[in-house]
Amino acid sequence: MHPENIVEQIRERFPDEVQSSGSAFGQTWTVLKRDHLDDICRFLKDDPDVRMDYLIDVTAVDWLPRTPRFEVVYHVHSMKHGHRLRLKVPLEEDDPVVPSVSAIWRTACWHERETYDMFGIIFQGNSDLRRILMPDDWEGHPLRKDYPLEGPEWKFKPW
Repeated sequence: MHPENIVEQIRERFPDEVQSSGSAFGQTWTVLKRDHLDDICRFLKDDPDVRMDYLIDVTAVDWLPRTPRFEVVYHVHSMKHGHRLRLKVPLEEDDPVVPSVSAIWRTACWHERETYDMFGIIFQGNSDLRRILMPDDWEGHPLRKDYPLEGPEWKFKPW
């Protein structure tokens, strides 16, 4: 099944959740509301004609000064069918919360932790949402566009 047909199936099953979609450079993408993201992802993984069984990654984009400021991006792939799809979920700066998909794809836990650490996106339902790259006492989220280029004052603590 072509990824554009998968987007059409999402539109049919979740008629109010697709904000936009398209293709560029051989990549199909769709922008979704966050409310039923977990249901949409469950459909993408479990439907035998779609079978998106591999979550390649989860990341985010900071579009400051644009609103909504953030976009959480999921790249999913079907090992069986060989198709890929990019899912994007826009989030406002004052409410950077999205449902976790770690119950659907176990590897999402690590990807969500990294996105939380670098951007401050909260993945509601992630059982282990804590820093993964930066030290526990690090303040701020280094990949946000308003993060100081020099970083905060921080001293290395030897073992």
